[in-house]
Parts: sequence; structure tokens; C-alpha cells
Amino acid sequence: MILSGKTTIVTGGASGIGEAIVRLFAAQGANVVIANRTEADASRLTEQLLSSGASVMAVRTDVSKEEDVKELIRQTIERFGQIDSVVNNAAAIMPKYLEEFEEEEWDRIFNVNLKSVFFMIKHSIAELKKTRGSIVNMSSLNGLIGQKMNPVYAATKGGMNALTKALALDYAPYGVRVNCICPAGVTTPLLDKWIQQQDDPIATIQDLNDMHPLGRPATSEEIAQATLYLASSQSGFVTGVALPVDGGASLGY
Repeated sequence: MILSGKTTIVTGGASGIGEAIVRLFAAQGANVVIANRTEADASRLTEQLLSSGASVMAVRTDVSKEEDVKELIRQTIERFGQIDSVVNNAAAIMPKYLEEFEEEEWDRIFNVNLKSVFFMIKHSIAELKKTRGSIVNMSSLNGLIGQKMNPVYAATKGGMNALTKALALDYAPYGVRVNCICPAGVTTPLLDKWIQQQDDPIATIQDLNDMHPLGRPATSEEIAQATLYLASSQSGFVTGVALPVDGGASLGY
């Protein structure tokens, strides 16, 4: 188990990609802290994993609020004594044209998707320096290339990619690696919600299959495997990378 004795925090860890990451990291021996805004979902997953012998803890956290994040870090250190990796996975999406956004909607997407990363790293970096740890930011192919009717989400993910590269330089002297993952379509509740918001959901599903040369979106488990690679010693000389895990979607053919 390559994460035995390690402690990781996964934001948005109770569903979709986050849940898959939590399950995989726990199976690899990590102490896993599930940071999630919805307490019921986090409790359900925690109970399942504890019953199988995993070392997990849930902390109700709104990652867009600094005090919540500070409390999350405090509880993690109190329980497990260290932090070896942070996975910034929490996200929100609101697909529509830019001129249709209200200011509070813009702020919400930026707060959940990007400001949360600022808070998480600001308050965990001292501990990560002690362990020469790893940060994995869950970005999106939207941060590398454009997508119709999704400009604000794309802006947050583009910002995340740039932040990742800058922080990789800042923290390299301390042995802390910072990388991000850029999936295309992934079969999650977030994607399902986006599909249902489209004019023709059935056609959208076919379009999603067609946009991936491998013929389908990724599974959450496939993204979790890439996260494990970047969070663990398997990628010990990898930092500042925005890694597409997209079934070839970024190739444009």
C-alpha cells in the first residue's frame, strides 16, 4: 500500500471524483479526511469505509470560507498529526453565457473553484513543508482549451492551472510538489447535472462520447488513479504539470 502512514485531505470528497479518490487512497493505506459541505453524504461514506477498516474522518467544510478551512486543518492535525497531501477537488459549475451571469453567481463559482484552493494551500502549506508533501488540484480540460457556454468555469480552471505552476516554483525548495489534473468528460453527478441543463440531453451524451477518441468519458476511478500517481512517491520528480486525463479529447481530431 503506497500511502501507508500518510494523511491526505480531499475536498468535495463525498461524491463523484472526490469519493473515488477517497476510496482509492483509503485502500492504499492513507488516513483520509473527507472535507465536504454536505454532512450527510460525508457521514454515509465515512461509515462505509470505517466498517471496512479504513482510517477516515469527515469534517463538514465550506471550502469557500476561510474559517471552515482553518478548522479543517486544525482537526486533521489533531487527529492524525500530519498532512502529506491535499487534493483540491471541490467544484461548482454554472453553464451559461457570460452576459447572463449575475455578480453573485460569478463570485460563487470563483469562490468554490479557485478561492478555496487559496485557502486550502494557505492553511496547509506549513504542514506540507514538514512532510515534503504533495498538492493535487482538480482542474479541467476547460482550463486548457475553451468550451461553449461555460466561460466562468473555464476561467476558474485556467486560473487554477496558472496558480499550480507558480506554486510549484515557490514550494519546490521545500520539496513540496504541486500539480493539477485536467479531465474532459467524467461520469459524475456534476456532469449529469450539466447534461440535463442542455437543450438536448440525449444529443449531448452522444456528443460527449464523440469528443473523446477513446469513445467515452472517463470514470471517476480513472481520474482517482491519476490523482494517486501525482499525490504519491510514484511521481516524486513531477511538479508544475497540468496533466490532461481526457481520452484524447484535447487532440482536436
